[in-house]
Amino acid sequence: MQGGFCNRYFNSDSITNRFRPVFLWVIITAWLSGCSQYSSKKLPVAYHDLNAHYNAYVIARDRIREVERYRLKTFQENYNQPLPILLPLDSTKLEPVRAQLEDAIKKASLVAERHQNSKWLDNSYILLGTARLYRQDYANAIEVFKYINTKGESDEEKHEALILLMRTYIETGDYTNGLSVAEYLRAQPLNNVNTRNYYLTKAYLHQKRQEYAVSAALLDATFPFLKKGESTARLHLIAGQMYDLIGKPEQALAHYQKVARNRPNYEQSFYATIYSIQGGRTSNERFSRMLNDRKNNDLRDKIYYTMGLLEARAGRYPKAIEYWKKSIRETTTNTTQIPYTYQEMGKLYFEKVQDFPTAKAYYDSALALLPQQSADYKALAARKIYLDEFVDHQSTIQTEDSLQKLAQLNPAALDRHLNEAIDRKLKQQQELLAKAQAIAAQAANRPATTSDIPADQRWVLYNPLLITQGRAEFTQKWGNRALEDNWRRSQKETSAQLAQADATPQTAPGLSPNVQQGSVPAALSEAERKAQKDALYATIPFSPEALQRSNQRLENAYYHLGKLYKFQFNQPEKSISTFETLLNRYPNTTVKPEIYYLLMVSNDQLNRPSGWKDKLLAEYPTSSYARQIGKTGTNATPTATGESAANRTYTEIYDLYKANNLTEALSRAEAAMSSLTGSLIEDKMALLRVILIGKVRGVDPYRQALIEFIRDYPTSPLLPRVREMQVAAEQPTAKRK
Repeated sequence: MQGGFCNRYFNSDSITNRFRPVFLWVIITAWLSGCSQYSSKKLPVAYHDLNAHYNAYVIARDRIREVERYRLKTFQENYNQPLPILLPLDSTKLEPVRAQLEDAIKKASLVAERHQNSKWLDNSYILLGTARLYRQDYANAIEVFKYINTKGESDEEKHEALILLMRTYIETGDYTNGLSVAEYLRAQPLNNVNTRNYYLTKAYLHQKRQEYAVSAALLDATFPFLKKGESTARLHLIAGQMYDLIGKPEQALAHYQKVARNRPNYEQSFYATIYSIQGGRTSNERFSRMLNDRKNNDLRDKIYYTMGLLEARAGRYPKAIEYWKKSIRETTTNTTQIPYTYQEMGKLYFEKVQDFPTAKAYYDSALALLPQQSADYKALAARKIYLDEFVDHQSTIQTEDSLQKLAQLNPAALDRHLNEAIDRKLKQQQELLAKAQAIAAQAANRPATTSDIPADQRWVLYNPLLITQGRAEFTQKWGNRALEDNWRRSQKETSAQLAQADATPQTAPGLSPNVQQGSVPAALSEAERKAQKDALYATIPFSPEALQRSNQRLENAYYHLGKLYKFQFNQPEKSISTFETLLNRYPNTTVKPEIYYLLMVSNDQLNRPSGWKDKLLAEYPTSSYARQIGKTGTNATPTATGESAANRTYTEIYDLYKANNLTEALSRAEAAMSSLTGSLIEDKMALLRVILIGKVRGVDPYRQALIEFIRDYPTSPLLPRVREMQVAAEQPTAKRK
């Protein structure tokens, strides 16, 4: 059996001709002495070293290198975000080189199976773990790297495996274990290669944790171990970005200047210049030269975007918007810049111009195109929620006010007004159709490549921006669907049923069926005009019941709009005017105590004297808002003994909560609330009660308790956390802590 085993290797085609005489002598000798992979004799060890090296390790190493070259070649940098120090792992993007990974795993495993006494055993295990890591098979990768650290013979291979183990922990989000491995390696005598990889991996870990100062310092320690080239230029660019993030522009500029000295590619050189200009560290006179440089034809959108940033910082907002619109128009096939441009436009309208409906429109466009894994996506989505709510309430006020005014017109004036509204709508549809036909005709007379048509003037099928946006919206709503007929249907029907169901034409949102079908009548028939007029009549609140419902909608809209101005947009002036309008129009509103309190707080924020505190104490002395005021008064300040007792009560109830005795904890919390009024931990106990309600009584009572907390403790420092809990509670699969 031993002879047959050796003969299989003797006949291997993978052994090169120049080693064939040596192999012949080694194999014959090994066959005479026994070629066990567990033997420690020189000849069997030499035989297994040779076979492990050339028949397994070298092939696996080359396969891994092919995969790494493919990752580097296909990775798309997003220069609108801090670049990742190490390329992120995505097994789906490695499908084209899946065969190479499988072959690397197969060949590296041969060493462990057949050549246990080979000096290439640890190296092959490292390749095996690396291949598992690239496939995102993290559990097996961790197992392999831990095995090398435990059983490996060479310290260098052990250190290499631990660095890869740290990388694996980073990819799984287990930063605690990653830091533990890093702390152990810090005390080890690493060679130059392992030192470089250790610094890079640890810098990546701190970058993922958004600890940019530590990450940048680790990168600075790495550069002495690096040679000039694109990869080093890229790391200087990243170091500059992180120094910018922590507010150290001098260090950032030094790294941007070093990019050019490390043989960068053109994009790296371009963005190093752009980042320097964005920080105000380089003269913006370079813009004209950059715009006229033919090499920048595909990057003009980024140049105009940067010009807009500088104008916005200087307070020249109309000019900033103009440049950002030019940035969008200059977009060619690469649309990655567009969502970030929309985001900046939305931010300007939100924070500076305070035009919230326009801000919402730009945020909508940004979210439709922004990758969900983007660092800005969650913050943008959260802000959009409040903007959606704002626009909805503002629209309700405008609509209901208009309808109530129409209800007061005499019949002749009302009929004339409705006719004018119908005519305006018809004219708008005709103008929209004419514009669509003109753009379609323009596109039809051009070649298939229409990148010279401005982005906002292109017909949809020739506009890469609209195509990308449409694809994003489709995927968000329907997911990834196969290209097939009737993809909306969860269950396929018969051909006759499909034909009948599809007989009704589908209309796109925002366009009337006539516009989509390519025709709008020059004038409406009497029947059509009457139908539209009847539909409008039905929305007008003529009856007392309809008027009451309209007023309820108005009251609710004013209330929520005022709170948005106060808490989300930090505009106390507009909050005051909104609440005062609410009180003037609806003096018997049920939320009057809260409105009094918020008016008092908003006036205090503006350092204005007001009588709202006295009105609240006089009209609603027992309300929770009166208690809030009482906390600040000297008469209501608890004694040290009272605070000590309050803290003891809270600790006892919290211990019950930790012991999972939830029902008793909730009962005691509700009983203790009245005794804690005015104490420093009243809001803390109220929050614990909210959490217990969620644990004991379910989702709906939990949501109501969150609303009551926000209403009763509007100045509590716990309010931001409660709002986060409220947002999470509204999610379908929300999990409360």
